[in-house]
Amino acid sequence: MHLRIATRKSALALWQAEHVAAALEALPEVSKVELVPLSTRGDEILDRSLQKIGGKGLFIKELEVAMQAGSADLAVHSMKDVPAEMPEGFCIAAVLKRANPADALLTNDGKTLSELPHGAKIGSSSLRRQSQLKAMRPDVHIEPLRGNVNTRLAKLANGDYDAIMLAAAGVQRLGLDQKVSEIFTPDRLLPAAAQGIIGIECLSERSDLRNIFSKLNDHLTSQAITAERGIAGFLEANCQSPVAAHAVINNGRMTLHAVVALPDGSRLIRDSIEGAADDAAQLAKTLGQRLLDQGAGEILAQIENG
Repeated sequence: MHLRIATRKSALALWQAEHVAAALEALPEVSKVELVPLSTRGDEILDRSLQKIGGKGLFIKELEVAMQAGSADLAVHSMKDVPAEMPEGFCIAAVLKRANPADALLTNDGKTLSELPHGAKIGSSSLRRQSQLKAMRPDVHIEPLRGNVNTRLAKLANGDYDAIMLAAAGVQRLGLDQKVSEIFTPDRLLPAAAQGIIGIECLSERSDLRNIFSKLNDHLTSQAITAERGIAGFLEANCQSPVAAHAVINNGRMTLHAVVALPDGSRLIRDSIEGAADDAAQLAKTLGQRLLDQGAGEILAQIENG
């Protein structure tokens, strides 16, 4: 079978698409894989926040249109960029084994968060990162930063920021580890739901493709993503909501951690739950309700109403 992968054009997106292509070409059913690079509105509009221009879905809409039109068979995504609710007619057919889920701080001079000067300017458009950074360092200024990894690194090198925040997995995939001054463990800064996970999307009706892609699916990662995306879905969190979720699985047991916080870091609700990894969806609902009981709904409503 000849497969065509719809992908964004950034260096990281192309790396991920090529990574999936290599895995697919190793399967006996697949004879050839080619990339179909596309530009998305999320990549093109960089002067406004995602929330103001339509959310995470802007990074995948054009890829889904290509699949509907028959010009591509699958799309490859960073799963943290995929909305918790899939559009009708589409499914995530497989997720690959998770890479590093953590957040990374990048600076020009190797300074860690605690070493940055008072009032330092940190580039990030994520309210999730902002809220947790401000809880640790209330004095720092979090300034908007969008664009692909290389665009963001160029702005850091230019001195526009004292530091920037990126997903560690993306930095490591591009071989830019030397730029990282600090990796935040989840107990310090909880990552986004599904951060570090590559997903394969296709049309729900293509059972032939789903059967092939299922061979690449990592079971533990699938359980983790069910729990983490379940938190976001239960709380009806949008792309910019300061909601973090991270699942850790050991010997069939899952510990699911979640954070909901005000962007200025003045209020942060953190809770966790443990149970059987097979019960990932239910664990997410139970923890989600506990967060609501502690005031998460009020925080999210306050942010949405601005």
